[in-house]
Amino acid sequence: MVRIAILASGSGTNAQRLMEHFKDHEQAQVMLVGCDQPRAGVLQRAWDHMVPSYLFSNDDLKNGTVLRELQALRVDLVVLAGFLRLIPVEMVRAFPDRIVNIHPALLPKYGGKGMFGHRVHEAVIAAGEQESGITIHLVNERYDEGRVLFQAKCEVLTNDTAELLAERIHALEHAHYPRIVESLLPSQP
Repeated sequence: MVRIAILASGSGTNAQRLMEHFKDHEQAQVMLVGCDQPRAGVLQRAWDHMVPSYLFSNDDLKNGTVLRELQALRVDLVVLAGFLRLIPVEMVRAFPDRIVNIHPALLPKYGGKGMFGHRVHEAVIAAGEQESGITIHLVNERYDEGRVLFQAKCEVLTNDTAELLAERIHALEHAHYPRIVESLLPSQP
């Protein structure tokens, strides 16, 4: 059984889709939802799905406490779902090609530190882009620069606001993220 940990900082809609997808899965199970924000909605979503949660500080992430927790739980795959902090190099090395992230734009455009949520959508609209989308990628030691696994596109409409574009981006995220995470599971013998 592949043991999955989800790290999130916000409301947790992608985390919820992942917990639902892997609830009775034959090959994988979400073992933990880790969060760095005590008031984040993802903590309630974890509770509702009876998935243990782990609240930690940025210092815990930087000093290796989070890494040790994941290792103690024998986590195989770390899935970032709206997690806004940079993953430390030590954690990237401990989980080579086993940390995956989703970004609400077509990388390499509109990625990097500070580019998340509505900031991304506002930048896409301000630049007059014709399309946007999602990128699912492996995590390395830099924001949004890991190997791209999957992209899905949607049109940017002339009357779009960041909120309207975000709705279409969320639909793409919810449709594709669980499936791409599942594709990372080892093949059955």
